[in-house]
Amino acid sequence: MTTLSKVIGTLDDTDRTPLYRQLQQRLRHAIEENLLDPEEPLPAERDLASEYEISRITVRKALQGLVEEGLLHRRQGSGTFIAKRVEKVFSQLASFSEEMKARGQTPSSKWLQRIDSRITSDEVMNYGLSPGLKVYRFDRVRYADDEPMAIEHSIIPAFCLPSVEVVGDSLYKALDECGYRPMRALQRLRAVLFDVQQATLLGVKEKDAGLLVERRGFLDDGRIVEVSRTFYRGDTYDFVAELTAG
Repeated sequence: MTTLSKVIGTLDDTDRTPLYRQLQQRLRHAIEENLLDPEEPLPAERDLASEYEISRITVRKALQGLVEEGLLHRRQGSGTFIAKRVEKVFSQLASFSEEMKARGQTPSSKWLQRIDSRITSDEVMNYGLSPGLKVYRFDRVRYADDEPMAIEHSIIPAFCLPSVEVVGDSLYKALDECGYRPMRALQRLRAVLFDVQQATLLGVKEKDAGLLVERRGFLDDGRIVEVSRTFYRGDTYDFVAELTAG
């Protein structure tokens, strides 16, 4: 048997489950249990077909299902690989850059806009900010190791920063240097489907599943210093929260 067979096991001819689903189940279990490493290549379809004595069509169908789940990804001319997934821990108040660096990945951004603005009436009602407040708006695509991961829309009261230009890769670093880094935050998570523009920016398909995290960050004195809406790719993120009883 090959190394992959030793890891994920063989197929059961006596099982009524279709063979492509058996292969999917075994691969999915191995990925979820971290028995296969992120970015590890899978054998070629013809090799898997030969090893498991099934057709290449069956192999392709099994792998395609896992690609659609975000557990595998294909590279043109290179093959099929185990997808990277990022765990975002809700109990930690950290920036995207800090999270990626902690995982050994290189964060970067593509700016969509950095502008001076005024708070809108809807934002006053939704976020409890003062009418007429001057704010800075930061909209960008966030990358990890050059892979698009999220679209981030942030609103920062203008008293927190001297100008929009002081923000580089890390908004929290700029806020920290100016003495206005959030000390606590409220977050809300909900599922979304990406529209055409979002899908194009993230390199996914229209109506692919995503996750929207809405955050309000506060200083110790209760002032709001951050309002953000971040759209994460559903195929690259796992959200983790520690729960306690009582």
